[in-house]
Amino acid sequence: MPDSRKFIENLSGAGKSIGVLTSGGDAQGMNAAVRAVVRMGIYVGAKVYFVHEGYQGMVDGGDNIKEASWESVSSMLQVGGTVIGSARCKDFRSHEGRLRAALNLVERGITNLCVIGGDGSLTGANLFREEWSGLLDELVQSAQITEEASQTHSTLHIVGMVGSIDNDFCGTDMTIGTDSALHRIIEVVDAIMTTAQSHQRTFVLEVMGRHCGYLALVSALACGADWVLIPEMPPKDGWEEQMCHKLSENRADKKRLNIIIVAEGAIDHNNKPITTDLIKDLVVRCLGFDTRVTILGHVQRGGTPSAFDRILASRMGVEAVLALLEASPGTPACVVSLCGNQAVRVPLMECVQMTQEVQKAMDEKRFEEAVKLRGRSFENNLNTYKLLSHRKFDTELPNSSFNVAVLNVGAPAAGMNAAVRSAIRVGITEGHTMFAVSDGFEGFYKGQIKEVGWGDVGGWTGQGGSLLGTKRTLPAKHIGKIAEQMSIHNINALLVIGGFEAYLGLMELQEARSKHPELCVPMVMVPATVSNNIPGSDLSIGADTALNAITDTCDRIKQSASGTKRRVFIIETMGGYCGYLATVGGLAAGADAAYIYEEPFDIRDLQSNVEHLTEKMKTSIQRGLVLRNENSSENYTTDFIYQLYTEEGKGVFDCRKNVLGHMQQGGAPSPFDRNFGTKIAAKATQWISKKLKEYYREGRVFANTEDSACLLGMRRRALVFQPVVQLKDETDFVHRIPKEQWWLRLRPLMKILAKYKTSYDVSDAGQLEHIVRPRAKDSSAI
Repeated sequence: MPDSRKFIENLSGAGKSIGVLTSGGDAQGMNAAVRAVVRMGIYVGAKVYFVHEGYQGMVDGGDNIKEASWESVSSMLQVGGTVIGSARCKDFRSHEGRLRAALNLVERGITNLCVIGGDGSLTGANLFREEWSGLLDELVQSAQITEEASQTHSTLHIVGMVGSIDNDFCGTDMTIGTDSALHRIIEVVDAIMTTAQSHQRTFVLEVMGRHCGYLALVSALACGADWVLIPEMPPKDGWEEQMCHKLSENRADKKRLNIIIVAEGAIDHNNKPITTDLIKDLVVRCLGFDTRVTILGHVQRGGTPSAFDRILASRMGVEAVLALLEASPGTPACVVSLCGNQAVRVPLMECVQMTQEVQKAMDEKRFEEAVKLRGRSFENNLNTYKLLSHRKFDTELPNSSFNVAVLNVGAPAAGMNAAVRSAIRVGITEGHTMFAVSDGFEGFYKGQIKEVGWGDVGGWTGQGGSLLGTKRTLPAKHIGKIAEQMSIHNINALLVIGGFEAYLGLMELQEARSKHPELCVPMVMVPATVSNNIPGSDLSIGADTALNAITDTCDRIKQSASGTKRRVFIIETMGGYCGYLATVGGLAAGADAAYIYEEPFDIRDLQSNVEHLTEKMKTSIQRGLVLRNENSSENYTTDFIYQLYTEEGKGVFDCRKNVLGHMQQGGAPSPFDRNFGTKIAAKATQWISKKLKEYYREGRVFANTEDSACLLGMRRRALVFQPVVQLKDETDFVHRIPKEQWWLRLRPLMKILAKYKTSYDVSDAGQLEHIVRPRAKDSSAI
């Protein structure tokens, strides 16, 4: 069978010139995108030009359009904002301005543009593209360019990347900068929580989002806010009373702190603004609570980009260059976007039209439709928030008479507590009696099981580690006692949140069903481990927090070398045999190499890496970063690699080594992990409710089928329930990793961006897709 794959070696950028610009409001991660475009462009043999100060620089020309070199984007990855500058540009809105811009591009042979900005910037780029041949005709007529130049540069190709902290652009799940903005918001909320715990206070926080409530909604989910106000879903009439009632209820529940999050564009049903001052006056007038307002403003745009944004921007930058290389005169301008875990290309104007339709729906008070148009991800966030935020009273609850137990198994991972809180609250809302098991399966067989209520998990989202307690003990040895405890507490379903031991444990419980009928209940596992090594899921709760810990440390370590020249750092990451943290952390931190178990290496590879770094030290970039996964090789240990580099680098560079260890497991969970944990556990609990009804026969629950013991994982674009039995074939049990891992496809990107010649399979590169109109029922995305 012929190999249908396409490789980067067959794509040449020779003779092509690419211009890269950032436009509109700045967003963290823009620099990572610029760096990726420049390095990928140079890698394929194209010339790449910086266009400084956005469209203004394109109109003004001169020194604003400069050729970029490999070194000129060094040290950009960790910098917030945009190094090449951005500006709002009136001139480009005029025909004369665009004519001058066209002349400046033709003079430098640039017919490929990569625009990183919001919808205004991208719409401008599309208009420019549509006018291009007319502009060239005018330039020929006024003798500013020759007919030949007009022929050579007859088509302008445009690829956009969305840089916007509001995540207000339809057609992509995440825009560059959104995750970093959430980091800033959550840092502030966590800080406010500690001061507010000292006094009984109510805080009203205004976050950015003039037309889009994404930041407000997700930060409310991530910190368990009492109330959130967003433009897409104005509160129903009488909301003032409802909100005050909820706040006083929480106070009566011994909750010392109330948090209300308001998007700056929040409105009521009559499209009147709801301001922070209005809310403060309302709370003070009705409840007399001590209330403070905090407006976060530009803090949200600032700071260093998160690991997620660096990886997203790097992937999109590389994809944008591929899209430009593959563009033909008939290809529409496209946007590189993220769908679930995949990079896709979407026609630019379809996205812009959809984004404008959201605003139109809001203006016309068609709010339900506005939420649908925002996309599945937004809708699911909103539904999960609604599910978790309103405590129903016993009289309103469906009485299910089922008992559901929740436990953590394996090593602690940041975000586990958010998942437990979500599961318990959704379970209570569905009418179940919820039990928490302490210390994993060990606590289970010892009977450390107690009923938990709504208030018992308050404030859990922001806590790191595992508040329930977790152990690595597997159930097999104690299966009889566990079955006994299931019977004593009449447990009708199990939710296990944890790592590889949780996965093995669930298999053992399922295998023991034939001997112990008490285990014939619905069971579901949610993956939570920093190693991200669970079969059946692209992502695990906790891995994003660990990546941020690695990235922050690498930034500091690299910075420590900025005074001392020529230094290489060897850094050991966690992950068992799984190279996820080393690879993806390497991409986010701009590493020169990352050694992992999945990609065997020998002394020749080590030697060529040393030679590569020796060459690098001759340039202006005089420092190197090498990551090594803890179990990547039995003999090539971190010490061995450190000593080898030290010896080989004598006289050229010196070495330092650092073992990151357990700091990767600790710390407050990142917004992504809080949010992912919250949504995936809510979905798992709803699945349990459905299965309990399905398997309830003659007064008892009896579930003995394969699909009643599942793992809920994220696969490419959707959350999927998969029977654990069926995942056996996908598992390498000896090394505790999946046999196939999606992130291995990112390794060539890391190598290309570190200037290694490598083979990169681009057949999986984003094909052009059309935006799908929202259907009435489709909620498998996260």
